[in-house]
Amino acid sequence: MERTNNMPLWVFLAFSSITTRKGALILIYICAAFTLYCLPWAQLFPQFSWISSIFLIDDWSWFAMMIPIIAWYVLALRWIDRNIAWKAAPEGEK
Repeated sequence: MERTNNMPLWVFLAFSSITTRKGALILIYICAAFTLYCLPWAQLFPQFSWISSIFLIDDWSWFAMMIPIIAWYVLALRWIDRNIAWKAAPEGEK
């Protein structure tokens, strides 16, 4: 993505290496899936020992960090959609 004169720095930094809206949405969906993984499932379900071997995170720090990151990406996507929109994907990349 190329930075325009009216684009805020926080928007440019969110998607500086992503050129299409589809790529931005994939990034947001992957971050949302990782956020769900970051829930301390072992604390929520202590009666199941197999959960603690699959979900290795046992505190809320990663989950708490991922929420503002997803919010940043969503707000940056919203800003781009409202102001400059995305370039069309090349023919072979659909």
